[in-house]
Amino acid sequence: MKNACTFHQRCPVCGRSLHINVTLLGQTVYCQHCGGGFVACDPCNARAVANSSEERVDELLERASLLLSSAAHDRPGE
Repeated sequence: MKNACTFHQRCPVCGRSLHINVTLLGQTVYCQHCGGGFVACDPCNARAVANSSEERVDELLERASLLLSSAAHDRPGE
């Protein structure tokens, strides 16, 4: 059996350093210690992943706000 090529990534839930196989990059993995799930990412590209996640959160919050405001306008009797 060949040695697997791995990288280290910290679990965002418990902080434990994990060895993750490079074939799992971009996939959801789970910490064997706490069970927390997160996306395996290249540590050199972690900033780009964090930025894209923050942008996605902002987009979702804006969409939720629009949906809530339109729902308030559509209520009968108000």
